[in-house]
Amino acid sequence: MPLTLHLGTDDLTRCRFAISPLCQTHEALRLLRRPARHGYHQGWLRRMRRTVAGLDLSPLWLFMRPPGGYTPDFLGPPPEQSYPSIDAELARMRATDPALAHAEMTRSLACTPGLADAPRARAALDDPAATVRRLADLTELAWHALLAPDWPRHRAVLEADIAHRSRQAGDGGLDALLTGLHPGIDWADHTLTLRMYADLADIQRADGRGVLLMPSVFVWPDVVSGFARPWQPTVIYPARGMGRLHTARVPHPPDGLARLLGRQRAAVLTGLTAPASTTDLARRHGVAPSTVSAHLSVLREAGLLVSRREGYHVLYGRTALGDALVDGEFRRGAG
Repeated sequence: MPLTLHLGTDDLTRCRFAISPLCQTHEALRLLRRPARHGYHQGWLRRMRRTVAGLDLSPLWLFMRPPGGYTPDFLGPPPEQSYPSIDAELARMRATDPALAHAEMTRSLACTPGLADAPRARAALDDPAATVRRLADLTELAWHALLAPDWPRHRAVLEADIAHRSRQAGDGGLDALLTGLHPGIDWADHTLTLRMYADLADIQRADGRGVLLMPSVFVWPDVVSGFARPWQPTVIYPARGMGRLHTARVPHPPDGLARLLGRQRAAVLTGLTAPASTTDLARRHGVAPSTVSAHLSVLREAGLLVSRREGYHVLYGRTALGDALVDGEFRRGAG
């Protein structure tokens, strides 16, 4: 039987989105353990291979169960804010009650028969406070090594996903939003169904708390559901556009769009399935940054792009009008 979550009226008014750097770090670590399933990120995996070779992350992987198992919630509890900083999330992780950490680690280890008797598992349980500190330190190390350099682009992809789905909700209500989250998620009769999960006896219920929805760059092809009390039920799903984050293929714009905008400018617009900087786009399209900058200025003045500063970078992303033009919806609507 699949995992089901019934949402009452109060739940539907409390559904929310969040972006968690801590969650993204742990999903990136899981990706490193099963690269064969993640063709979208082969470029990133090749780039990280040498970095990972110098890190001993085995204490973290000890407790990271696959979907359907149980990963300790203190490793990445649902964020209380929509856009927490990594420092705030790590501080929250380090403040975990050792007794709670012991209980959650014990439950996680029990998912693999015999693992709790392994020396490294017994050592972790013997001093849960020290284990929490060590796991937090390793998570911080992994964050700086794997995600921090690319975080502005990652966050932009996640924010673009939330913006897109918010527009879906604005156009078609929560039914449109929840129906389109992922092919493995069904929404009918006020029930959210995750087909890839087995039925679990201790699944928590929403009970008026709603559901936290978190897009992820690294979770594909899975959907991850957090279901341990007392946390708000959470669904982590693949972000829209994440498959092109680490690729550099030059897009081929539709002929009609190329005639309207010019082929190079249309290619820039078509290729912005995920927000990117001028430097990224110049490298991707093989043209000078000044040329890309000129194209971006024209597209932004036409209302097809928006820009936002993220640290030292300015990232460009398509507006709803830009999406409609690339997808052909504007042309079809005009007809």
